[in-house]
Amino acid sequence: MENLLKKLDLTSLRLFVAVCQEKNIARAAEREFIASSAVSRRIAEIEALIGLPVIQRQSRGITVTPVGETVLRYAQTIIANIEQMSAELSRFSSGAKGQVRVVANLSSIVQFLPEDVAAFSRVFPEVSIELEEENSADVLRIVEEHGADFGICNAVTGVEAFEQVPYRADRLAVLLPAAHRLADAQRLAFAELLDDSFVGLRSESALTQLLTQQAAQAGRQLDVKIRVSSLDALCRMVHAGLGVAVVPEQVGRLYLNALDVRLLPLRDDWAVRRLVLVFRAREQLSASAAALVGFLGREA
Repeated sequence: MENLLKKLDLTSLRLFVAVCQEKNIARAAEREFIASSAVSRRIAEIEALIGLPVIQRQSRGITVTPVGETVLRYAQTIIANIEQMSAELSRFSSGAKGQVRVVANLSSIVQFLPEDVAAFSRVFPEVSIELEEENSADVLRIVEEHGADFGICNAVTGVEAFEQVPYRADRLAVLLPAAHRLADAQRLAFAELLDDSFVGLRSESALTQLLTQQAAQAGRQLDVKIRVSSLDALCRMVHAGLGVAVVPEQVGRLYLNALDVRLLPLRDDWAVRRLVLVFRAREQLSASAAALVGFLGREA
């Protein structure tokens, strides 16, 4: 019996199950598209391995012996397990099951990803998503170093080295204390704010670098009074009157009813930024990662 694991194959078990179900070798052979002699040979091999008969051949068919009933019970379990494994593996290959690691910048996480990931999860409930926040430059670095399946970031310098799929438009606005001198304006140009002190994000953030660059092009230096690590803290600092801030417009809208602030659109052309999905090569994406990229790309 110790040779069963090495010598008993799935094809023989499948043919034996068919014979038991049909109660006839010829009908089982027809169902399985194989010659009757080949089916008989497979069953003879099973009996030789076990050393006992599993069926009794009769003129009009077969009957299953008590030994055969035991083999049949286990054979059906084995075949069912293989079929279940095949079905589960097919969900991996179709993207319906798996794990995806995404690295994304703060703007995309705060504004768009919660709703988009929730919608994706309703379609693909067995895909697990690990989401990590980084600034746009680090998003590119991590994707390049194979630390994530794909990234989401602003179209910063270096993004051209990756395959890209458009994701969303990130519109910037200025958040002012309600008592600010420009609070009654409808729209503002960034240059009108350069005499103010700013509350800003960390120096490595794409937004901070953009504002610093735009101030330099205007021949000015950005006066950042306080730096914080989150957009929530940024908005609360403005509420406290510690400066003005440029924030993604949708983020600013979240705080209009909770804080004593005003939100005004920036009319500068550069105030509309592109968010993109970046990855090394589409053919390198797992099925689950490709499904998520396709879903988020359609959301654009």
